[in-house]
Amino acid sequence: MTRALVHARFRPFLEADVPEGAELVWYEDADQFRDTVSTCPVVWPDVTIKAAAREGLAKAIGAGSGLAWCSVMSSGVDWLPLDRLARGGIALTNGAGLHAHSVAEFAVLGMLSLNKKWRTILRAQDRGEWLVQPPGREELLDARVLVIGAGEIGQRLRAILEAFDAKVTLARRTAQGSDLGEDQWRAVLGEFDWVVLVVPSTLETRSMFGAEELAAMKPGAGLVNIARGNVVVQEALVAALSSGHLGKAYLDVTDPEPLPEGHPLWGFDNVEISMHCAGLAQDSLLRRAAARFAGNLARFIAGEPLMHQVDYARGY
Repeated sequence: MTRALVHARFRPFLEADVPEGAELVWYEDADQFRDTVSTCPVVWPDVTIKAAAREGLAKAIGAGSGLAWCSVMSSGVDWLPLDRLARGGIALTNGAGLHAHSVAEFAVLGMLSLNKKWRTILRAQDRGEWLVQPPGREELLDARVLVIGAGEIGQRLRAILEAFDAKVTLARRTAQGSDLGEDQWRAVLGEFDWVVLVVPSTLETRSMFGAEELAAMKPGAGLVNIARGNVVVQEALVAALSSGHLGKAYLDVTDPEPLPEGHPLWGFDNVEISMHCAGLAQDSLLRRAAARFAGNLARFIAGEPLMHQVDYARGY
């Protein structure tokens, strides 16, 4: 019988769908995870207990517990002890694609809101003031959008934006068809009205978008960061906004998080911040994550390849 350690919030979605040969062990908090992780070959650390997850996994690996597979719901895995997991030969799977629809919807929501200056409209509503003219007149129609990151979120975002008749170009690690490679997109940043960051957080992508990239963007263009806060150099972002070169920014993520009180990014009228809500704002997330885990657990027991397995060399 294969023991799998799972957070109790997934119990309603998994109890009736336990694969044959599996025994689910439930934990409700960080202490229970730390106390039990060494007894299970399969673990699902929850993002709500990041510190305990790192500590418990490192301890279990060091003690030679027999841990064989770690599953997480997040698409980003930089919060885990990746070096230890890799050295221990432990399979790691992530939640790539589970958040794609919601994150893409938030990105488009931010772009539309900034284009139409929706915050100004809501403030007028709060005051009971009837605006005579629309405060924002920009459109996604014919807008040129560069989406850096061609994974499931990037693909979903392209489909939505093209429905608005925007002209979308994808960038990925290696050029493919009309998609730009990582050695190409910097040279054409000035051609786009919007740049959307959807890359994973790895050593290669940290601080990949800084003063040089921001300066190369089209004056007045918009930046969307739905990747990780550390992908953008925050000081350079503040400087580009303060100078007026960057026209607007929608940020689901910042560096640090939470964004401290009094941070300059709170003070810009042309910046909208959704506080890392984009990937979680969906009723179906837990159900779909549980279904993916159950399917992978059946594969693990059968000795079959796992779906959405992380490549440690790439970090995603």
